[in-house]
Amino acid sequence: MKRASFYGLGAATAFYLALGCAGYAAFGDDAPGNVLTGFAFHEPSWLVDAANACVVVHLVGAYQVFAQPIFARLESCAACRWPDAKLVNATYYVRVPPFLLRSASSPPTVAVAPLKLVLRTIVIMFTTLVAMLLPFFNAVLGLIGALGFWPLSVYFPVSMHMARLNIRRGELRWWALQAMSFVCLLVSIGASIGSVQDIVHNLKAAVPFKTVN
Repeated sequence: MKRASFYGLGAATAFYLALGCAGYAAFGDDAPGNVLTGFAFHEPSWLVDAANACVVVHLVGAYQVFAQPIFARLESCAACRWPDAKLVNATYYVRVPPFLLRSASSPPTVAVAPLKLVLRTIVIMFTTLVAMLLPFFNAVLGLIGALGFWPLSVYFPVSMHMARLNIRRGELRWWALQAMSFVCLLVSIGASIGSVQDIVHNLKAAVPFKTVN
């Protein structure tokens, strides 16, 4: 797992850095969020379609990863709030056709919980509505990434690393890690300021259910 994470994150970092640097070197501040279609580039169409399909595959998996803790938290709160409600505790078993089973030993039924079905559907509908209401995507995504970059990707991992290796305050390694964390904090603050400025600029021409960039 450690090796897979190392190579996976390394490849993703190299790809994003190469794309970002190439886009900025070519277009400067006018670089679009969608490099393929930002300049009316629609040919060859198969390339654009393939890129969009890859985005869908990536986001479907990412949505599952980030949504599961939210689902679990909401379902836990509902179970604590209404412990005796039938909707919360009920579980029904639905028979499925044999050709949908993974193996012959798989049970011919699937457990369906009304709470999960209703609650998760509402959450997905709400998040989809919010996404449709946002007339710009890149600025909001940049702000979310900037706010989460330093605490999640730098501060907590560095703190856990120092605690695990028992790195004492004042040591050379402690100062080096703190300096790196401080530089990343400045980067996160700068990116947040730039994203907020971009959001304010886009709000001047914002139209609900219409993409600006």
